[in-house]
Amino acid sequence: MKSSNPVLGRLSATAYQPTYQAPGGPAGYGYPDVNPTGHRDVMSIDDVVVKTVSLLGAAVLAAAVTWALVPVHSIGPVWIGSMLVGLVLGLAISFAQITNPVMLFGYAVVEGVFLGAVSKAYETRWNGIVLLAVIATLSVFFVMAALYKARIIRASAKFIRIVIGAAAGLAVVMLVNVVITMFTGSAGPLRDGGPFAILFSLVCIVVAALMFVVTFNQIEEGIAAGLPRKHGWLAAFGILVELVWLYLEFLRLISYFQED
Repeated sequence: MKSSNPVLGRLSATAYQPTYQAPGGPAGYGYPDVNPTGHRDVMSIDDVVVKTVSLLGAAVLAAAVTWALVPVHSIGPVWIGSMLVGLVLGLAISFAQITNPVMLFGYAVVEGVFLGAVSKAYETRWNGIVLLAVIATLSVFFVMAALYKARIIRASAKFIRIVIGAAAGLAVVMLVNVVITMFTGSAGPLRDGGPFAILFSLVCIVVAALMFVVTFNQIEEGIAAGLPRKHGWLAAFGILVELVWLYLEFLRLISYFQED
């Protein structure tokens, strides 16, 4: 089945294109990415985990360095600059299906700088908020992984369409809100800490959590389809994007309840 995930969506269309025909075997059937020596260079869950941890580690390291070296009065420019660069890189990777590790690690480092600046700004104002947001983010991730593994939540075609559509809609709304904020200097009702802002963050958290289920399904399908190993980088990229989104929403939500 062709995936509707914007990160992995165009991969399954080529999943079964053979690169080797076994001696005496029918051409074009059952031998994806197999070379004459019989070795297969395909995605595996272990490989995806290693790539995900590697990208996440690069992001965390960059965040820690940013936190330690960037003074509070310089956080704003670093925050905005890394956010814009990360947005451009993320869109390029998603739509061009880039699997180059250098590009992916570059994105992870830029996102780490962004997260370091944002986290330091929030922690400066609300002591302890970063730890709470990290715990909440990882808890949601592992709960969704457990629910998916136990097949309590299943990623049907309809489920995927709804979640992808909701995520895309929220992304557009948030991007418009960022542009308005940059020009007006006002956070607006989506981020002002009021009841509507709280509801919006809760919706974002739910959709971000459900996106993990979609991504887990895409990974499972990619492995079953025998996609080349390099596409594990796209799977790792997708998980990193969702973790960053979820973490930022938890930061905002928790901050709303810590306002004086």
